[in-house]
Amino acid sequence: MAMYLFPFEELTKLLLSLLVPFLFTLFLLKYWKNSTSETSLNHPPSPPKLPIIGNLHQLGTIPQRSLKSLAQKYGSPMMLRLGSSPVLIISSNDAAEQVLKTHDIIFANRPKAGFVGRLLYNFKDISFSPYGEYWRQVRSICVLQLLSNRRVQSFRSIREDEIALMLATIRKSCASSSTIRIDEILATLTNNIVSRVAIGKRYAGEEGGSKFKEMFQEFTMLLGVFNVGDYIPWLAWINHINGLEKKVKKVAKDFDEYLENIVEEGVERMKKRESNEQQNFVDVLLEVQRTNATGFPISRDSIKAIITDMFVGGTDTTATLLEWAIAELLRNTNAMNKLQYEVRPFLRNKSGMTEDDLENLHYLKAVIKETLRLHPPAPLLVPRESRKAVKLMGFDIAAGTQVIINAWAIGRDPKVWEDADEFRPERFLNSSVDIKGQHFELIPFGSGRRSCPGAAFALITAELALANLICSFDFKLAGGKRPEDLDMTEAPGIISPKKIPLLLVARLPN
Repeated sequence: MAMYLFPFEELTKLLLSLLVPFLFTLFLLKYWKNSTSETSLNHPPSPPKLPIIGNLHQLGTIPQRSLKSLAQKYGSPMMLRLGSSPVLIISSNDAAEQVLKTHDIIFANRPKAGFVGRLLYNFKDISFSPYGEYWRQVRSICVLQLLSNRRVQSFRSIREDEIALMLATIRKSCASSSTIRIDEILATLTNNIVSRVAIGKRYAGEEGGSKFKEMFQEFTMLLGVFNVGDYIPWLAWINHINGLEKKVKKVAKDFDEYLENIVEEGVERMKKRESNEQQNFVDVLLEVQRTNATGFPISRDSIKAIITDMFVGGTDTTATLLEWAIAELLRNTNAMNKLQYEVRPFLRNKSGMTEDDLENLHYLKAVIKETLRLHPPAPLLVPRESRKAVKLMGFDIAAGTQVIINAWAIGRDPKVWEDADEFRPERFLNSSVDIKGQHFELIPFGSGRRSCPGAAFALITAELALANLICSFDFKLAGGKRPEDLDMTEAPGIISPKKIPLLLVARLPN
């Protein structure tokens, strides 16, 4: 799919070409004023800045890697200036604990990104809504009504059905030894699961499916695209020139019309529903709205924003995790053999594994954890923002400071992890470290108040899918490529799959 691009190099060239002596003089005056008025404050270390753009030019095309390199020189926490915005960069587990636990409530806010607000109904979703009573109520609805353990288990048959369809698709390729793009197969799997859970429909191969897929790709790309107006407000006019403004307006309108139809279908279903009929997320939210079950009025826009969050948070992230897991297993024959040894006994008596089989698959769970350590699907967690001034590890952090937590760098910190860049699932077999947000050296889903409420849903989907894939097939790289030559570079963006898609040939095990 189209990725969330950060065109920092192109932006830097453009902005440098716009500099004139007058603006440079204004910058110097402002810098002198700030430096003389804040001499008593102890700011985190910061790399040198350029006029106007600050440190934007240092983010590069793969920000998590560039920020890790900067942190190795300047430390964690580290302060950057992205345009006019101060941004605190967290690249270590001890600093992450300070932000996500010690001062969690102070850093519980979200910065208001312009495009995000327009696409998500003025921040009425869960992920990006400002900290406050509305967010607390909406998160409560999601945790208790949509993503509780009971509700997640109720969708078991959907997960197992869709995984069975995925396996059938791959089996067809085995007869002819044809090449498969595993990323596309995994994206179809996760999209269909989330679609059925959220709105009661699957779209792969059905009428309207390709249109929805194209629209959703545009939507997610725009959620993460770099908006120069967020960091340099007086350059917001550039979005009218490069076409982003027009595209955001159109995609927001088209997606809203689509969601409005989905909600209307839910209203009609509610009039006819049998008491024992399974509810999808739209049904649950409409019931909450009708009964005022939480004592908090929920609007139509809120319902649409929450459903959008489920699609954005539950599709590409899980598919990306699975692609990285398969790639790492192919490169590490010993790990692949161990996982096959653990899951292959289930192939003897039935066609596929069920969720009942997962409980005692300890090596499988270790493989998932190790993949999340090395390749968190969202390497930079959703940004936070300080609600008031605070002291953090001896440094003064002003109110309104954005905070970016580099989960990718934390997971590869050699001070915490032995052989940090190596894929070694064994490190988790006798370890108490989990991924629930209590161990800050491994935080792919965040931690604290703003952690991802859908972590349990994502994990059970990933575990079941990977177990079935490794149980049912032997994979090799297409074109006779050797595993050691596999390119493991990330694609640029907020969600970071492999830059070069994984092309495989599958065959049935002997």
